[in-house]
Amino acid sequence: MAIFAAFVTLLLLTVARDRRSNLLQKNREDWLLDMAGLLMQGVVIPGLQLLLVYQLYQWLLPTWKGLLVLPLGLGFLLSFVLVDYLYYWNHRLLHQHYLWPLHQVHHTVTQMDVLGTSRNTLWSSFLILYLWIHPLFLCLLQNPTGYVLGVTLTAILDLWRHSAIAPTPQSWVYRWLSPWLVLPQDHAWHHAQSQGCNYGANLKFWDKLHGTYYECDRAPETLGIQTNLTLSQKLFWPF
Repeated sequence: MAIFAAFVTLLLLTVARDRRSNLLQKNREDWLLDMAGLLMQGVVIPGLQLLLVYQLYQWLLPTWKGLLVLPLGLGFLLSFVLVDYLYYWNHRLLHQHYLWPLHQVHHTVTQMDVLGTSRNTLWSSFLILYLWIHPLFLCLLQNPTGYVLGVTLTAILDLWRHSAIAPTPQSWVYRWLSPWLVLPQDHAWHHAQSQGCNYGANLKFWDKLHGTYYECDRAPETLGIQTNLTLSQKLFWPF
């Protein structure tokens, strides 16, 4: 519910804040890609996590259920920090030569807006580690409440960093969050035509640690890549 509320809030803020936005002037293909992606990652993937992958772990690891006993704070950090680091490498791998065709559709967005958060080749969602690692920890943790809080905050930040609702460099929000948290303008540079930086999701530390961080307090003027893929290819590539 919190994730859906964040999505609606960001969508309304985008429309209200920038009347010049092309959010409602997207072409039909972009609308189909974005709606299909949101359905896949917002409904299908969570459903698979709970109804299939979680049950699979319970069957494969029956004696491991509830094995990890962590306080609320450590459960949160496990999700928000450790899994975030694993995602950094997952994301970098998707940008490598052999996996890039599976991820390129996500980079066809030409403006930062919350609707394009989940734009992707549909089945490539199965290559994002969240599908597999969240049910594993839900199975292993005796009390997964802290972990779920971390997952929820990560999902909300994912929506935010793909939106155009970015704090201004002069604001206290920017001064407080910019040193450590990935902001919308940071992720916008990942979507720039010269992308190859800022792979992190929650924390900037991983990009800084591995030399892939690009710092700029404003978003780039142009975003997105051009492809010759048809709509069906963008949805189902390489099939």
